Amino acid sequence: MTDMMTPRLSLPLLQPGQAQKEMSHNEALSLIDLSVQAAAEGVLSAPPTDPAEGQCWIVGAGPTGAWSGHAHAIAGWTPGGWRMVQPREGTRLWIDQTSGFALFRGGEWRFGEAHGKVFIGGLQVVGERMPDIAEPIGGLVVDGAARAAIIAVLEALRVHGLIGTAV
Repeated sequence: MTDMMTPRLSLPLLQPGQAQKEMSHNEALSLIDLSVQAAAEGVLSAPPTDPAEGQCWIVGAGPTGAWSGHAHAIAGWTPGGWRMVQPREGTRLWIDQTSGFALFRGGEWRFGEAHGKVFIGGLQVVGERMPDIAEPIGGLVVDGAARAAIIAVLEALRVHGLIGTAV
């Protein structure tokens, strides 16, 4: 193959005068196929016995068999065998098993988390967490503490764009 690789996905680069360039090119296409708009069946530590071509898995923390030494990689089955893609910080892929996304962050896969802000129609509806709202204390009827707590809840909902401002 080639010793020259791309810096982000470690795709093999063609070298001037290289024989059988199609091998490097096809290997790069296989790795791109695993990485772009990535999706995985789920998480496994051992390779499945009968994978279909194109199926991928996230390799668990203690891999065995053909996956040994590739913890946390994206493993994809191709006609040429297993191809491994080492995730980079921020790699995100769809997990079919859970119908949700996984994000590679801090050296591990994180599942079912949303990161960042959410905008709908140009308006932010979810953002940074607000400080806690104190629970009301006092009597059994609506009093000043309860009213203040309700106002704080309404203000937090407005800040997040979940409700509009009262007119």
